[in-house]
Amino acid sequence: MAILVDKDSRIIVQGITGAEGSFHAEQCLAYGDNVVGGVTPGKGGQTALEGKVPVFDSCAEAREQVGANVSLIFVPPPFAADAIMEAAAAGIELIVCITEGIPVAQMVEVKSFVEQTGSRFIGPNCPGVLTPGAAKVGIMPGFIAKEGRVGVISKSGTLTYEAVDQLVREGLGQSTCVGIGGDPIIGTTMKELLALFEADSETDAIVMIGEIGGSMEIEAAKYAKENLTKPVIGFIAGQTAPPGRRMGHAGAIVSGVDESAAAKKEMMAQCGIVVVESPADIGKTVKRALS
Repeated sequence: MAILVDKDSRIIVQGITGAEGSFHAEQCLAYGDNVVGGVTPGKGGQTALEGKVPVFDSCAEAREQVGANVSLIFVPPPFAADAIMEAAAAGIELIVCITEGIPVAQMVEVKSFVEQTGSRFIGPNCPGVLTPGAAKVGIMPGFIAKEGRVGVISKSGTLTYEAVDQLVREGLGQSTCVGIGGDPIIGTTMKELLALFEADSETDAIVMIGEIGGSMEIEAAKYAKENLTKPVIGFIAGQTAPPGRRMGHAGAIVSGVDESAAAKKEMMAQCGIVVVESPADIGKTVKRALS
């Protein structure tokens, strides 16, 4: 079953005629064979990926002509906010933005706009969504994952890949892997994804990878305590970061004691989440939780 994307997803790529968009669109098409088009204003009527997919001038046109319901965005930062809102205005159900460097002020406007539509937004500055064996929407390397029943939620792209590798080494596959991004303003939170995985009959356990800064992990932990029946295994990156020091992502900065790695780990443990000290422990810990 999985969440967010599956074999029936009809994906368009905004920015498909650019070098990065073209490269990753080809990878997504090769993985799931469900990229149905691209969007580049002014290039409608052309084709991309060596003639494999049509290019449209707008998301609305792509939705009407090829039934697009997922958009993958590889648009440069100055234009990415408008691209997200264009997709939402066109009624695209799931919008995944890979673009890094969108100004926070623009993201505040984007989040407000998208929340008024029926669209779900993942990102920005994220690796995207992967449902093994079904659909790849973003830059995650599909070959490292395998079909299974463990959901993965992560702020970090590289730690997503590490978690997947650890799970596979233990013989455990994934239902869906979601990289939510580490910017201060993002579209979909950990709490929202926990709810989706809890409702998914083909997910048995959930891995949740957070980092220092912000309160998202704490909110997710409290939600899990009150609402989840499935085991959640958590990890917090940035355990050695000094207060006030940004570590990697724009959102990864400790500005108060409740945002530190130690505070988040303590709250998660209090809420029944099994917290691991190292990403290397994720796979075996999930296996124990399911045994």
